[in-house]
Amino acid sequence: MPLDRSRLDRQVDAHAARLIDVAHKIHEHPELKFAEQKASSWLLEASQLEGVVTERGTGGLPTSFRARFGKAPTPKVAILAEYDALPDIGHACGHNLIAAGALGAFVALHGERDQLPGTVELIGTPAEEGGGGKITLLEAGVFDGVDAAMMFHPFDRDLLAHVTLANRWVELTFLGKPSHAAMAPWDGQSALTACMEAFRLIDGQRVHMRDGVRVHGYIPDGGQASNIIPERARAEFSVRALDDVELERVAGIVERCGRAAALACDVQVTIRHRRGYRNMNNNMTLARRFGAHLSVLGRSPVERDPTVGTGSTDMGDVSHAVPAIHPWLQICETNQTTCHQREFAACAKSERGFAAMLAAAKAMARTAADVLEDAGFAAAVRDEFAK
Repeated sequence: MPLDRSRLDRQVDAHAARLIDVAHKIHEHPELKFAEQKASSWLLEASQLEGVVTERGTGGLPTSFRARFGKAPTPKVAILAEYDALPDIGHACGHNLIAAGALGAFVALHGERDQLPGTVELIGTPAEEGGGGKITLLEAGVFDGVDAAMMFHPFDRDLLAHVTLANRWVELTFLGKPSHAAMAPWDGQSALTACMEAFRLIDGQRVHMRDGVRVHGYIPDGGQASNIIPERARAEFSVRALDDVELERVAGIVERCGRAAALACDVQVTIRHRRGYRNMNNNMTLARRFGAHLSVLGRSPVERDPTVGTGSTDMGDVSHAVPAIHPWLQICETNQTTCHQREFAACAKSERGFAAMLAAAKAMARTAADVLEDAGFAAAVRDEFAK
């Protein structure tokens, strides 16, 4: 007999107080990428249940971890936890809820382990905010053999398969010649002028970029003093697009604008590309099943909302390697606030935020059980991914 999915719901409810406590502690002790010592320890400790095998430093990352239980190597479901915070504004992306929600799904499935075939893994993935922890874990083989990977993300509405953008960083470093800005400005070659000209050139190219492209940058180094022609200036741009092909094209535009600005200002430029994330390849078979479970739990998700903006995540890289979902659950009023805003950080420790976290844990546990128990469903997930 298939496992009654409502038993998984009751398991989440039985652990709700501890899950909320973990989410609250992570929120109150924000840790930046690759430094999530407390968060990873709390999560790992909470996952050390009967028959669970745990490890720290998975994939060579000190703040990653993995917890695993199961009767057989396959099928294998991975539930992913994020727990890094943002500089200054803490958990304004709600990673505390992501982490505790993943833990909730894991402990719920563990509570019914005697009824389930296969293997369930809880994988702690550090440094989503610009560090690409999941990419390191992918390259280390941590996701080998995974039949489905899942997580959820807080938002201002329920979405099953929202797009995310492929991205990379392009750094332009200009080197000129210093001089006294009042006494002999004609003897100087301004790296800062070239840097600002690069911004203007990039803005002029936006009309040639496809819908969905985002190019935004800042100048972390713009000179030393107002009375010195700046010898050095540096700009960093985040380049995003709906897919890898357009990302490559737009990154080329940014690079050419940097070279043109340097030529016009008679300075040198060094260009460095830093790898970002791939776009999210949502497995709709998984996403729709997750949505069906959410509906049973009393929520009303939609698949997509084209009026909503989006960002980038290293879950996108995972989704190109194994079947994966990254649904979004509402923790505030629609359009009230959104990720990376201070008000969103407050919502990430609210009763509504915790309620969404528990609903996500239940829906992930139910969807994972479907992959483990239903060979036909698991085959449909694989077939979609193969196409």
